[in-house]
Amino acid sequence: MCGHLLAASQLCELVGGQPNAAVYTELANLDHSLLFDGKLVRDSIMASCCHSALWLLHDYLDESHRISQSVDTITGSYWHGIMHRREPDFSNAAYWFRRVGRHPVFTELVVAARMLARGARADEQADLAFLVHQQTWDPFRFIDLCSAVVEGRSSNGVLCRQVAAAEWQLLFDYCYREACSQRD
Repeated sequence: MCGHLLAASQLCELVGGQPNAAVYTELANLDHSLLFDGKLVRDSIMASCCHSALWLLHDYLDESHRISQSVDTITGSYWHGIMHRREPDFSNAAYWFRRVGRHPVFTELVVAARMLARGARADEQADLAFLVHQQTWDPFRFIDLCSAVVEGRSSNGVLCRQVAAAEWQLLFDYCYREACSQRD
């Protein structure tokens, strides 16, 4: 895999961000063979989700959007929802997360978010306590929290960015595995 494309030097911004011009041409020319280091891609839809994710990681929201909006699966809707959350278009993000329903990465994400939140002593803050206490991932509560940060109603931007980074990594890893997995 083009590992250097995964090595973002910092947490993505909750909103937009400055596109990484140094990787634009490489991302624009990336095909499945390069993206997966020559591995056999068995699910081209999941491979496209990986490409959308890389655009998003490097703050190219429009390019990510062009791909994710054409992927009519719960995973495509998930990337689409993340992109809208970062625009920030929170109501549109919620629309796409309603289309996601329950996603396989939610199980791991709720655990990762809980660990990050405990480290930030989130159980002591009303707007963050859900991250510690929820039993299943609630993307709508997370959208609300991101909205509160962006609108200046919460000062927990770093934690939100950490949770969003964990979410990105878990979802990317899931897509990568699914793109290359052999089905019986």
